[in-house]
Amino acid sequence: MPYKDGAALSSVYAAAREAGYGFFASNVTQLDILVGLLRGADRVGADAVFQVSRESAAFYGDGDPAVGLDAFGAYLERFAERTDVGVFCNVDHVRLPDQRDFLDTVVGTGVASSVMVDASDRPFEENVDLVSEAVERVRESERETLVEAELGRVAGTESGVETAAEDAFYTDPEQAVEFVERTGVDLLAISVGTQHGVASGVDLDVRPDVAQEVDDALREAGHDIPLVVHGASGLSDEQIASFLDAGVPKFNKNTRYQYEYARTAADFYHEHDDAVRPPEGAADDRGSMFSGAEWSPDKTYFHPHVVGGEVRDRLADVMADLAEVTGCAGESLYAER
Repeated sequence: MPYKDGAALSSVYAAAREAGYGFFASNVTQLDILVGLLRGADRVGADAVFQVSRESAAFYGDGDPAVGLDAFGAYLERFAERTDVGVFCNVDHVRLPDQRDFLDTVVGTGVASSVMVDASDRPFEENVDLVSEAVERVRESERETLVEAELGRVAGTESGVETAAEDAFYTDPEQAVEFVERTGVDLLAISVGTQHGVASGVDLDVRPDVAQEVDDALREAGHDIPLVVHGASGLSDEQIASFLDAGVPKFNKNTRYQYEYARTAADFYHEHDDAVRPPEGAADDRGSMFSGAEWSPDKTYFHPHVVGGEVRDRLADVMADLAEVTGCAGESLYAER
């Protein structure tokens, strides 16, 4: 079914928190990744949240993020119509104050079910002021859109912005309550020791107990607000389960999908290298498509749709598995039962 607005997404998160399951909110950096993930979510009956950053929107729009965001939204909506699950779009990491214009674009297009605004690299008071202003701008939209913001610092690189490990810090529960009350955000991303990007060789001190303390503090203050963990690609299944128990229904995942895309394509072309590249000694005559050579490439393997299909199949399996890990498989609020 077509993707939904923030009110519907809020209901999905509320149901997940009540039942103790969650979602991997999936960043989409290439459209074959989107098709594969959506196919996998539909296969197992899981509602799905797809994310696009300004950088990815600019890629889709050949340098123009407004064009790219509009194109991504249209693509997502048409493909969502073919599914039997709820499909949502989150615009990820809109940096404040530098990307205020892009936030206006997000509001203007009506593409987003939610938007994550990020001033977490600023001091607390400036973070509060910038996010509060952003919330007001989003609330002016006719389309109901949830607002997510971040308190704390997550190490690693996200959307070209790097945070060194020594500059990362855990979210303080008391500050979290104050932040939510003063900004009016709908979701809160917290720092719990995860890292954006590849975490190989890094000894992550992941703290589900911090998430539990933040959730407890918010509930005691009367705020039933979903928590978000960024940098979830490196988490184990056991850590995911601990975060679910602590009230976290949304986990951002990006790097895993990028790797699966590259690995699937690399394995495919490595296996069929002799069908794509000429053998040693043969003229590399691409201009005439090897019309006068003894060797010629095999379109069975070099057509982009072939490797694209392999990527889609792989990502569908990945999403189906991840939905089982977070428990959202079979829990769609929209699938016919």
